Amino acid sequence: MSADLNKYLKLQTALLNERTRIEARLSDINRVLGGDMSAASPVPSATSRRGGARKFSAATKAKMAAAQKARWAKLKGSAVVVPATPTNQPSSSAPKQKRKLSAAGKAAIIAAAKARWAKIKADKAAADTKPLKGTKLAGS
Repeated sequence: MSADLNKYLKLQTALLNERTRIEARLSDINRVLGGDMSAASPVPSATSRRGGARKFSAATKAKMAAAQKARWAKLKGSAVVVPATPTNQPSSSAPKQKRKLSAAGKAAIIAAAKARWAKIKADKAAADTKPLKGTKLAGS
């Protein structure tokens, strides 16, 4: 165990010596270049690269949305694309009416649900009455 500890201490000393040598070399390079350059991270952080979060005006956002809609329309093959303008937007004072389900539609949904449940119950009852493979019924 002491051999492992000695190896670790030797490695630690070697790494510290290497670090000192590299720092001395960097200070020589900085002196030659004429500036005080610290050993900073080579990759800038996201905020320093862009200056923080990007902010767009409402008009720019509307233009970007219209352009995206135009790209999708072109992809889907639609012919006419109306750009987003304040006059084309639905007015917030007139609320959108809810769609209503007719009595016939509601009855059709209920009938379909009842049919599904009846089929499930019938399948379950049939599965309960079937004997398992390899088993014999009493009296057989």
